[in-house]
Amino acid sequence: MDPDSVAKAFVDHYYSTFDTNRAGLANLYQESSMLNFEGQKYQGAQNITAKLTGAQNITAKLTGLPFQQCKHQINTVDCQPSGPAGGMLVFVSGNLSLPGEQHALKFSQMFHLIPTPQGSFYVQNDIFRLNYA
Repeated sequence: MDPDSVAKAFVDHYYSTFDTNRAGLANLYQESSMLNFEGQKYQGAQNITAKLTGAQNITAKLTGLPFQQCKHQINTVDCQPSGPAGGMLVFVSGNLSLPGEQHALKFSQMFHLIPTPQGSFYVQNDIFRLNYA
């Protein structure tokens, strides 16, 4: 298994799903998964999905993202193997375009992928930041 190919396939799937059907991201996370989104921390597939989809989660009282549509343009994907169990770190940089906005926002995102017994991966850790420089 070539780590670069796995990372590229994951990134293609993640951002395509994010841009067209954010609710479809739920199966990429587990209850132990954590998301840091612009300094806010969320744990568990339900809370993370609520944040990413903009849905209200009464238990966590999350407000979700303030936009329903977006388009990611990926500029770089870097990856490294992580740990003896076959995990992988994936670092992504790119641009995020929102409807009605003239300029794209620059972003960086890091994923820590963990293999599943079924041969796929889930996101254990996800850190997202907009780049304002």
